[in-house]
Amino acid sequence: MGLQLLPLSRGGGDGAPSVALLDRLAAEAARLLAIACHVEPQAMSIEPLFDDIRGQAWSTAILARLQERRPARNSVILGVTELDLYVPVLTFVFGEAQLNGPCAVISAHRLREEYYGLEPNEDLLVERLMKEALHELGHTQGLRHCTDWRCVMSSAHTAERIDLRQAGFCPVCARLLTRLG
Repeated sequence: MGLQLLPLSRGGGDGAPSVALLDRLAAEAARLLAIACHVEPQAMSIEPLFDDIRGQAWSTAILARLQERRPARNSVILGVTELDLYVPVLTFVFGEAQLNGPCAVISAHRLREEYYGLEPNEDLLVERLMKEALHELGHTQGLRHCTDWRCVMSSAHTAERIDLRQAGFCPVCARLLTRLG
């Protein structure tokens, strides 16, 4: 499997993560997953998918746009943004993925300490983004949510819950990945 990290923004680059952040995320993904990772230099605009009233971008529609890029076989496109994400039935999501599909999206917006009025912590942000990336990549490989709260595939609705996850798959999910992959 290969991984393509694609920055996502509104027009003019608003909401695109920094190249430094994407590079750190790609290096960590390559290390943890032992796969080739590539960072796209040009951000993809998701302006039409941004709801000005909510102040958020619709993640499911983003996945459809990513799908239009026709990912290479055995490759996953991971859209990464600083913009807040939502699905209509939830207030927000940290990310979303196509189950057994080639596309996923994650947001740094609510994973930043600054969102909660705390001092910036770039290392914690990268750790949280990596866990969220692993979670969404697990979905692209057919994994569903896990009941083991330490597993990266467990469901999380708060940044604190993401912090409790390990940056890896539990033995059950790891076995399933081996069978699926």
